[in-house]
Amino acid sequence: MANIRNFCIIAHIDHGKSTLADRMLEITGTVDKRKMKNQLLDQMELERERGITIKLQPARMEWDGFILNLIDTPGHVDFTYEVSRSLAAVESAVLLVDATQGVEAQTLANLYLAVEQNLEIIPVMNKIDLPAANVEKVSQEIINLLGCNKEDILLISAKTGQGVTEVLKAICQKTPAPIEENKELQALIFDSNYDEYKGVVIYIRVFGGQINKGDRIKFCATGEISEVLDLGYFKPHWVSAKELNSGEIGYLVTGLKDLEKAQVGDTIISPKSQVKPLPGYKKVKPMVYAGIFPQEGNDYHKLREAILKLKLSDASLEFEPTNSSALGFGFRCGFLGLLHLEIFQERLKREFDLSLVVTTPTVAYKLHLRNKSEMILTTPTEMPDPSHIDYIEEPYMSIEVLTPQEYLGSLMSYITEKNGSHKDTKYLNENRVILSYAIPLSSILVDFYDNIKSISSGYASLNYEFFDYRRCELVRMDILVAEHPVEALTSLVYKNRAHHVGKSIIKKLKDVLPRAQFAIKLQAAVGGKIVAAEKISAMRKDVTAKLYGGDVTRKRKLLEKQKKGKKRMAQQGKIDIPQEAYLAVLKR
Repeated sequence: MANIRNFCIIAHIDHGKSTLADRMLEITGTVDKRKMKNQLLDQMELERERGITIKLQPARMEWDGFILNLIDTPGHVDFTYEVSRSLAAVESAVLLVDATQGVEAQTLANLYLAVEQNLEIIPVMNKIDLPAANVEKVSQEIINLLGCNKEDILLISAKTGQGVTEVLKAICQKTPAPIEENKELQALIFDSNYDEYKGVVIYIRVFGGQINKGDRIKFCATGEISEVLDLGYFKPHWVSAKELNSGEIGYLVTGLKDLEKAQVGDTIISPKSQVKPLPGYKKVKPMVYAGIFPQEGNDYHKLREAILKLKLSDASLEFEPTNSSALGFGFRCGFLGLLHLEIFQERLKREFDLSLVVTTPTVAYKLHLRNKSEMILTTPTEMPDPSHIDYIEEPYMSIEVLTPQEYLGSLMSYITEKNGSHKDTKYLNENRVILSYAIPLSSILVDFYDNIKSISSGYASLNYEFFDYRRCELVRMDILVAEHPVEALTSLVYKNRAHHVGKSIIKKLKDVLPRAQFAIKLQAAVGGKIVAAEKISAMRKDVTAKLYGGDVTRKRKLLEKQKKGKKRMAQQGKIDIPQEAYLAVLKR
């Protein structure tokens, strides 16, 4: 155990974590140079394509007499939960800062998480070989942040390999060796995955005792007992071993058939052991909800299996079955943010070949009812009668925008316009400012990050986390087509925005719905009151075309007959809304 060093790399997105991991694997000889490629630990096609890390990825290296267990972590705010799980399995964190961009919002957020876990922080500045690198300025930012000395900051170029050997030396010298918490088996599940051949593969950090192939083990949370069919470590591919000892990071394959039994954060112990479970992880609350439905109704069971498999490697995902009169059977899913939703949707399409319909993302509102009970509202159709509601609260996020001073005024105006309330302004140095605001989650759901980037010419960065719930005036808006309510188009809107949103939806529907033989009324209603309305005029047949001369009363008689027929159709007729119309409104 004295020669084991467990560490992870934390940074803002695009600061070079995966490139640094590549160089470490190369320098330690873990991966043959012939097999080396960029972003080696990013194993998903989607990660390589977008150039971002989505999943944490462990790797074991042997160097200078030490066993180094590395965990590469994501940098985007939506995947912070992946970072927090990684931090619980290691003793130190390499804090990577870009020499051209300096300390960013997510750098701060990840650093705070590491400090909470009492990890040893090793400051490293990357990309010093670039012409735009400002080593002096960024060094001062790191010193102000950590209170360290200038000589403690390691200067590297992960791309060329310059200085990476010094980082490996610092990890060996500064990272504390693991401490055996218990003589009996005690292992934390920090991730899991599904493999077509091995089944459920569980990623563990052993905190006490030893685990051998063929052992019987128990999962504390479920009480499930299973047998270890295979175990080993990451190189970074799976390498089978006979045992895993205290302090080591590795994987387990058991006889588990139920995908829901391997819970991330659970503790593995021996079946008859009285060892207490490890603290595990705090349960994260999804912030964004969306309905996911298969385009083909017979793909429902395929979609269910796919979501269960992705849930194994995505512990922050929540889902439950739902049914829509317009879209059929599907699932109501909870996500940490819009990128999380986008990546999940893309993985379902690519990895499981599913065609999907995704409804408009909404946030989770808290309803306080007059009978003193509470309920969480994630879909408009569940909203009770207004007479039963005492008041409604919406989630507010605490956001930090790190920006150059020159964009300060424009950003403050924009955030205030989006209902943000100012909390604090801090100066990182004479030119870099951290703006702190409380803002409704619904205000930052769509285009907020893009607009922040646009206003700041790409220089500002954003981090956010849940802050609290605050009162809001929310109403349910129903959309009526030919005086029939359409459940799939029901939405929750702010009371003072109901007319504007209703008008927008009705206008979109008018553009996409086909005309019928009778006039179609389109209405947006709030509690029985119409707030917006449009009409699609009827297709008209020229019933007088066959008349040649004669008395004008014959013409009037035919037109009157047609008018009565259309009135009868309008009362009895039903409009079949095509799928394209739903999609057009949902993408509005």
